[in-house]
Amino acid sequence: MTKQTNKRQNLDEEKRSFKTRFIMFCVNVLLSVIACVALYVLFVFLQMPSLDSILHETREPAIVFLDKNGNEIRSMGRIMGMPVSVDNLPPHVWQAIVAIEDKRFYKHGAISYRGTMRAMAVNAFHGHFAAGGSTITQQTAKNIFLSRDKKMSRKIQELILSYWLENRFNKNQILDLYMNRISLVGGLRGIDAASNILFGHGANKMSIAESAQIAAMLKAPTAYSPIKNPERNIKRARVVLTEMVKQGYITLDQAKIATKQLKHIDLTQDKNIYRYWTDFVMDEVESRIGSINKDLYVYTTMDTKLQGRVAAALSANIGEYQGAIVAIARDGAIESMVGGDDYQVSQFNRVLALRQPGSAFKPVVYLVALEHGMTPESYVNDSPISIGDYNPKNYNERYYGGIDLATAFAKSVNSVPLKLTQEYGIDTILNMAARLGVGNKLKREYSTILGASEMSLLDLTTIYSVIWNDGKSVRPYSITKIKDAKGNIIYERNPSDEITILQPQTIEYMKQLLYEVVTKGTGKKAYTPKVFGGKTGTSNNNRDAWFVGATADFVMGVWVGKDDNTSMSSKITGGTIPAIIFHDVVK
Repeated sequence: MTKQTNKRQNLDEEKRSFKTRFIMFCVNVLLSVIACVALYVLFVFLQMPSLDSILHETREPAIVFLDKNGNEIRSMGRIMGMPVSVDNLPPHVWQAIVAIEDKRFYKHGAISYRGTMRAMAVNAFHGHFAAGGSTITQQTAKNIFLSRDKKMSRKIQELILSYWLENRFNKNQILDLYMNRISLVGGLRGIDAASNILFGHGANKMSIAESAQIAAMLKAPTAYSPIKNPERNIKRARVVLTEMVKQGYITLDQAKIATKQLKHIDLTQDKNIYRYWTDFVMDEVESRIGSINKDLYVYTTMDTKLQGRVAAALSANIGEYQGAIVAIARDGAIESMVGGDDYQVSQFNRVLALRQPGSAFKPVVYLVALEHGMTPESYVNDSPISIGDYNPKNYNERYYGGIDLATAFAKSVNSVPLKLTQEYGIDTILNMAARLGVGNKLKREYSTILGASEMSLLDLTTIYSVIWNDGKSVRPYSITKIKDAKGNIIYERNPSDEITILQPQTIEYMKQLLYEVVTKGTGKKAYTPKVFGGKTGTSNNNRDAWFVGATADFVMGVWVGKDDNTSMSSKITGGTIPAIIFHDVVK
């Protein structure tokens, strides 16, 4: 009995010893696995960038251009829209996002276990990936990393960052990060950037319908794009509106109204009508403040409604040629600038190109004559003239003989301004041009009198602006002020006092001459009851065609020609396409 008892005891001890060893083995394996996982997680964590640095991306300073009413027209140098927040957005903007992406966002932590289990069940039922369970916090982590690698290490980093976000920020702050980092349109990030591209205004002005269309894109920006897949976008936007009603964010009536406002987005006709302008303004910014090392808001003089009319009129009439238009208000504010028909085709700003103004320069000569006592009724002789070996002719080689000054001007004869120059001296004419702002750019030659010295459309239009500013000096400007992101004023225009260049009587007579051009002369195709007057110009061999005219609101210059400076059709003069474009803008 004793031997059997001892044997049984030995067996029991061996069993206990085996169990102990097995348990210890399992514990050691488990601890080793935990240690390996911990080391791997630590390794992955150490590969992460600074958690603070990923919240503050470095980028080139952004330049935001605003029109004269303070509305954004374009931005440069930024990949993100302007920062938005739950606190400064209409509630329906962020509510649309929460409703469709994570309706329990404010109730769960970094991970929604309910959402994860539901997604797993749906995917198992369908036999493929059909639903995701990521929370807005997890999606924010993905967007911060901006990596789509399907690696375990990235998923672990995402989870680490998700828990860190939940502990570092409150829910509204996380939602702010999400709205500012999500990429929806063309590589631009943030719902504000998307709203500007799709709807033409910032996220702070989005309607319920627009908010639903933005939220509809979050599932897959390309697949649900209102540009590339408008029907899918609208269909999902309806789902967004339904969810907003279910969750009590909007009423059923609001959803019905918004449903009718869902729309296709067509950007195919966008010819970047503001790009010539913002390029021009950018040069002005740099000339005023030097190097740019911070985000800036540039308040410009642009009139967006006028710019739309100008771009449309140019595109409708330009045909096979190129064109440019600039409009200047009485005080010199440049309210419209279109440097060509299509910026995507050519970025060359023809408003600044140096070309021959032809007869559009003649008002300078006539101003001298009027200043020296002549009137529109003064008698002049239109007959052939030779100055040395310079033998210019009238258009169509027609001469009128004895005519009054107004008729000579309206019909744009060439002999009269040359004879006036002989009488008053070429230096007197060039001095008048200098007073008007362009004299130092002109050649001291008689051909200059007929517009052979090159100048830009902006310079030429400035000459006429002085006339319609009642003879007072005009300095064109494009910027009223520049602010940084904190609202500090970096630059503000401080206009100098106007200088009287021309006397009232001279101006009165010149306006009379310009009015007869559009009622009786070469500029009749520009006439509408709103037009105060204008002047045509055509350079040698029909290389350039010009019209500069005025209304109560602005002075506008129009140029038409070819970029290679070759001749256009002989039928194209300042009184044809340029005058018609002016008419179409003004009417």
